[in-house]
Order: sequence, then structure tokens, then C-alpha cells
Amino acid sequence: MAYDLITMGRIGVDLYPLQTGVPLPQVTSFGKFLGGSAANVAVAAARLGRDTAVITRTGDDPFGTYLHEELRGFGVDDRWVTPVSGLQTPITFCEVFPPDDFPLYFYRRPKAPDLEIDAHELDLDAIREARIFWVTGTGLSEEPSRTATLAALAHRAKAGTTVFDLDWRPMFWTDPESARPFYEEALRHTTVAVGNLDEVEVATGAREPHAAARALLDAGVELAVVKQGPKGVLAVNSKGESAEVPPLPVTVLNGLGAGDAFGGSLCHGLLEGWDLEKIMRHANAAGAIVASRLECSSAMPTPDEVTAALAAGAVT
Repeated sequence: MAYDLITMGRIGVDLYPLQTGVPLPQVTSFGKFLGGSAANVAVAAARLGRDTAVITRTGDDPFGTYLHEELRGFGVDDRWVTPVSGLQTPITFCEVFPPDDFPLYFYRRPKAPDLEIDAHELDLDAIREARIFWVTGTGLSEEPSRTATLAALAHRAKAGTTVFDLDWRPMFWTDPESARPFYEEALRHTTVAVGNLDEVEVATGAREPHAAARALLDAGVELAVVKQGPKGVLAVNSKGESAEVPPLPVTVLNGLGAGDAFGGSLCHGLLEGWDLEKIMRHANAAGAIVASRLECSSAMPTPDEVTAALAAGAVT
């Protein structure tokens, strides 16, 4: 079976406070959720009716078992989620200070299992046959995941749609200044690049949205998607078409995960063959819905919820 979407990259357990506006030392209760960008994007697309799978690794521990159960519950194929002996499944804490302050605390030491993805263990045929293949910048931060990510991209050779989520997390890099050459190599093999202003600057050196989009196109992609925060999203493709769409009004509870909902919806829109503006409006709405909720993976919207938000012109 050729999947609609295969993602590759980060997975973990999110432990989010059930009290908002409370510093972490004073929080007394937490919710436990599936997390990690690659896993969340696969869940987001599955919620929209897509056949999805994720390539990643967990610890050989109860949290790893939990992540398998959650993926299956969300309808995401977990056949390529394998355990790493001796490493623990990562956990991530956050603080929730709406509307725009959500500090993250990653527990991924001495090393996260999802950075132990090995090129020799990849199902390259499945990766090549997937309608969309999605990789992240985090996967380039350490070996052997870096070599595995680049090998998967090279084997796919731009078959179908290949998305590079720039996903810049400087704390995951031993030397953040060394990142750009690896980003440039990944861009050579991808057809779609997605990132916010910080991420496109890391990848291209340009921060102004239109200049960054042009730089991404010059690097070899066919569609550049630049997320501009309160100014919305800019999408420019190699045909000269562009769309700049404002965000959907929303009362933010937790902004974390909104980008992953955007990504899952982006994949859905590309598979549907929508025009750029429709894709961006749908993706903005999906992200806004998740921003209005506490959790990430279990907050991913259904098609009816996105349709209702677009019809209302806001998330209520």
C-alpha cells in the first residue's frame, strides 16, 4: 500500500500542566499526550482522513508502549516505530501563559531514541512510493539520524511531494552554527519547504518573508511556505503563484502544536489538489483550532471542525 503520508522524525510524551498561567514549580497536575512534530503531523493528517505512518524510535519502556498505543488509536501506522535499548523515551514539559508564552523543557538526554534512526533499517521502497514524505530539521541534528534523513531524501529523489519542515530547535544541535549546510543539502531533495521566520533564516540567511521564499525556491523547492506569526502565512511556488493569508482569529490557550496541525492540513490540501489560497486558509484554520486547546495530538481537528471554523471566520 502506498501511504498518503509518511513522516520521519521526533516523537515523545508531552506532559502539559492542567493549570494555565501557573509557573512549573507550582503546577500540581499534568495531562499526558503523544507529542513530537513528526508524530503530530501524521496524527493531524489522519484526523483529516489520510492514510499515514511515522518512522521514528522510542525507548524500550512503558512510555514507548504508550506512544504505540496512542498512534494506533489515532489511526497512524506504527510499524516503523522501533525501540532503542538503553535510551529512554523523551518527555517534554511546558508552561502555559496565554496568549503567546509557552516555554518548552525537553528531556532528551543523553540522547533521544528518534535520533537513532538508521539508514540501513529504512523501508526505502515505502518512502519512495508514499504520496507525501515529510522530514524535519531535528532529524539532521545528530547521527545516525542525519545520514538516514538525507539517504531517505536522496532515494526518494523528489518522487511525489517531499516536504522539509525546517523545525529549528537550536538546543538539539551541539554546534548550531553548523546547521545550514545540512539544511541546504536537504532542500536539494525536497519539493516543499515549511518554516517560520527564524527557521527560514537558518536555512537561507534571509528573514524578510518574500526574500526567504525566493531563496527557498532558488535552493530547489517548488513551494515555499513562510509562517509569519500574527501576519499570517505566505506561500509562493515555482510557477510564480503566491498567496498571503491572514491568521484566523482565535483565543489562544496553548500555541504549541498549532504548527503541526498546519502541517497535517497542508499535506491534506496538497493531496486534494487545492489552489494555494485554499490550502493556506484550511491550514491556518486547523492551526487556530489546536491553539485554542490545551493538548496537541488529541486536539487535531476533524474535517467538520475545520469547515465550521472557516465558515464562522474565527475559532470560538
